[in-house]
Amino acid sequence: MNTEHYTRYEKARIIGARSLQISMGAPVLIDDPSTNSLYLAKREFELGATPITVKRKK
Repeated sequence: MNTEHYTRYEKARIIGARSLQISMGAPVLIDDPSTNSLYLAKREFELGATPITVKRKK
């Protein structure tokens, strides 16, 4: 599990972007029979398998 803490806005943006990628045909990185892209994106995020990172200015 990813130990980095995201704000609720970052989390929403990551899940939304990943859901769009999945709905457009990107491979799913977890083993789940569901076809719902939003559900799959949430599960990937929860399991730390989302291939999206956040860059913050310091």
